[in-house]
Amino acid sequence: MALCSSSSSLALSHAISNRRLLSPTGLKSTNAFPSLKFSSSFSGPALFSGFSVRPLAMPSRRPVVFVVAVSKKPDSAAKRARQAEKRRIYNKSHKSEIKTRMRKVFEALGKLKKATSPSPEDLIPIEKLIAEAYSSIDKAVKVGTLHRNTGGHRKSRLSRRKKAVEIHHGWYKPAMVA
Repeated sequence: MALCSSSSSLALSHAISNRRLLSPTGLKSTNAFPSLKFSSSFSGPALFSGFSVRPLAMPSRRPVVFVVAVSKKPDSAAKRARQAEKRRIYNKSHKSEIKTRMRKVFEALGKLKKATSPSPEDLIPIEKLIAEAYSSIDKAVKVGTLHRNTGGHRKSRLSRRKKAVEIHHGWYKPAMVA
C-alpha cells in the first residue's frame, strides 16, 4: 500500500471536482469522449490525503466500453434534398408519359390528314389515343406534376389538332357565328 502526498491528492481532487480527467502523463486528455476514460488498474495518488490506495488486480480481460451517441435528427436540408430527388424522378416519368402519348396522337393525326381517302371510322383508334392522353394529363394534374392550366392547354392542343383534321376532310363544319 502506498500513501499519497497531499499536493498531488489536492490536484487530483480538484481535477475530479471539475469533472476533468487527466491522462497518465498528467496532461489534459484529448480523448473524443473525455468522460469515458477507463483504466484497468489504478496506482496513482489517492483522492484525499491520509487515505491509502492499493493497486487493482488486472482483470482477466479488458473492459468493454459501449459509447451510445445521442441520436440526432436527420438534417432537414438533406431530407428535403432526398425528397426533392424522389419527386423529380416521379414527375419526370409522368411528363415523359404525357409527351409520348401526345406525340402518338399527333403522328396518327398527321397520317390521317395525309391519307388520300380516309373515312370517319379511321378516327376511332385516334380517339382512344386521345382519351389515354387526357387520362395521363388529368392524373399528372391531380398529383401536382402539372399545373391545371398547363394540363388544360395540352388537352386543348389535342382537341384542336383533331378538329383541324376533321375540318380538312369535311367531317366537321364549324357553325357560323352571327
